[in-house]
Amino acid sequence: MAVDLLGGDDAPAVVVDGALRAVRADPDLHLLLVGPTEVAAGVVDALTPAQQTRITIRATRTAAGPTEHAPRADSTVRAAVSAVRDGAADALVSAGSTGATVSAAALGFGRWPDVRRPALVATLPAVSGPVVLLDVGGSLEPRPVTLARHAVLGAAYAAVAHAVAAPRVGLLSVGTETGKGDRPRRTADPLLAATALPGDARYVGLVEGYDVTSGVRADVVVTDGFTGNILLKAIEGAYAMAGGPPTSGGAPRAAALLGVAGTVVVCHGAATPDDVASGIALAAHLWRRRATDQVREQVALLPADDGTDPAVQNAPAARHADHPPAYPGGTEAEVGT
Repeated sequence: MAVDLLGGDDAPAVVVDGALRAVRADPDLHLLLVGPTEVAAGVVDALTPAQQTRITIRATRTAAGPTEHAPRADSTVRAAVSAVRDGAADALVSAGSTGATVSAAALGFGRWPDVRRPALVATLPAVSGPVVLLDVGGSLEPRPVTLARHAVLGAAYAAVAHAVAAPRVGLLSVGTETGKGDRPRRTADPLLAATALPGDARYVGLVEGYDVTSGVRADVVVTDGFTGNILLKAIEGAYAMAGGPPTSGGAPRAAALLGVAGTVVVCHGAATPDDVASGIALAAHLWRRRATDQVREQVALLPADDGTDPAVQNAPAARHADHPPAYPGGTEAEVGT
């Protein structure tokens, strides 16, 4: 696993600590530490001689900034992506800037041809079992066609990574009745109902916020990255207030990036050492199960996302220049351009 040593609010200390915990917990795990040599040495020196043989180092001293969406070629996250692309590592783990990590992965690995916007997917410990939530920060604007494609990704991920049989997929909104929600949600609802889903998954319609933590109505909940990121952090805060997550599983500490040709795990910037160790373990789990490849294979069997947004496609053809479409579906920045 290629680990970005300089990614995160409290890096490199928490990343070093998390890497140590991951190596000690998994005797088959090998790490490629990407960052300053003296920082990587802090990991190596704290391990036993046998454990040290499972550590290699790729030296670089530049961290991607928190607002960088096109990180420098000599940054740790770009170097980690290069290591995976070149075969020196199997997966990438970073707690750095989400935008920088997603951009570096899209640039370095390339996107799947039928997924225009990658998605970050997190798994929450709901009362009735795990619930897959996406997007939690990869693509912020809620274009209906993006929500539909992410439903495909989420269904495949639930089946592959969590062995959920016939996943139930719901679209997050402010009510369950048809017609509820803003225009992107109202447009996406019938689009999702007509979308072919992998793994015998089925679309169950609109769901609400409490369905995310109950797991009774849906195994996969789809939303835009802006809403999903806020929801995820609110749930984490609620767990902290309640003294911890449900006994059915731990709180989500990392998210997998789907839609790029490589295994990528993103930890949040305020990650603790346990969070980093959990992210490394998730990356190893996904790689061992060939999860990214299997999700890709399932998505490839379905009709491709041609980029057509029904909300734009059905709009009047002629508009005055100072009266743009009510839903500007084309304004979302393309990742990796």
